[in-house]
Formats: sequence, C-alpha cells, structure tokens
Amino acid sequence: MSLGFFIDMERCIGCRTCQVACKDRRDLQAAGPRPRRVDSFECGAYPEVGLFHLVLSCNHCENPACVAGCPTAAMHKADDGTVQYDADRCVVCRNCMTACPYGAPQHDEDANLIAKCDSCKALREAGRNPVCVDACPMRSIEFGDIDELRAAHGDAVNELPVLPSAGIAGPNLLVRPNAAALREEFHEVVL
Repeated sequence: MSLGFFIDMERCIGCRTCQVACKDRRDLQAAGPRPRRVDSFECGAYPEVGLFHLVLSCNHCENPACVAGCPTAAMHKADDGTVQYDADRCVVCRNCMTACPYGAPQHDEDANLIAKCDSCKALREAGRNPVCVDACPMRSIEFGDIDELRAAHGDAVNELPVLPSAGIAGPNLLVRPNAAALREEFHEVVL
C-alpha cells in the first residue's frame, strides 16, 4: 500500500488555509518553512490569462530522493509507505533538501532542523485526517491509499509542466489539473 495526496486544482482557490493549518499544527513561524505550500502561477497573455494554484507538500514518493541522499537515515520510508523524518538522527547536512526535486524538506532556522510533511502521522494514527485535508474550505485535498484515490479520480495525473518528471522519484501525488496548469509556459506570481 502507498499513501498519498490528491489535489483538485479545479476547486482550489489559492486561499492558503491548508498552508496555515499545517504551519499552525507544527508551530512554525510565519516566515519559516512551509511543509504544505501553495504557489500561484499565471500563463497566457491578455485577454486569455490563466491562473492556477499548485498545492504541494512531501509527495511520499515511491523512490524518495531525500531518503537516498540522507547519510544518517533521518529521512526514511515508514511501514505505511510515507516518508518520515527523525530529528534525533539528523545532522542538518541538508542533503535531503538538495536531493528532493519537489523542495519538500526545508530548513527551519529557528529549530535548526529539517521541516517536512509527515502526513500528520500522529493524527492519522488517532483516526483523523491530515490537517490540510480538513482545513481546506473547498475540499480540494484528499489523503489515502493512492490506488483508491486513482480509482476515485480517474482523470487525475501526476505529470504537469510545472512539476519535475514523475519518473524521477515516483510521487504519490495525483492532481486534477485546471486548463491553465496544462500549459507549457507559465510564471510564478506572488498574491
């Protein structure tokens, strides 16, 4: 079994509530790392401008580059298939940050540790959803068995022009893209 996220870009309004809920659960400073992040992109030219919001966290990859790059096994695959981080083993070499094509591991300067999505493992073990799932007012984020998510959302993809090739690490991420997200030319915008 592999666990992962489904993101519905057609429903996401870029409100960043998921990002704030994640930071709040982890007690991270506003200017610090964003284990769940929302980035906005624009494509096209007036009058046909498209906007899309890319909602990312750790993709709990099948072949995680962060795990392969970690010299101390601080980054590791858990029994449930998610990628977890053990701060006690971490020497803060930042190899995981360099290796991850998605930018999931980030340095928390205040704690001098690596911050990344753990898929709210403690909450899941208590029978709850990750906080980003429950916080989303548009219900555009789901978490679960990736095969079940794929069956439920047959039109979802894991390849988009804005993302690195899925062949690099095998992300357990499915996205229902909006039309703008399928365009080859785009640039990030700060909202």
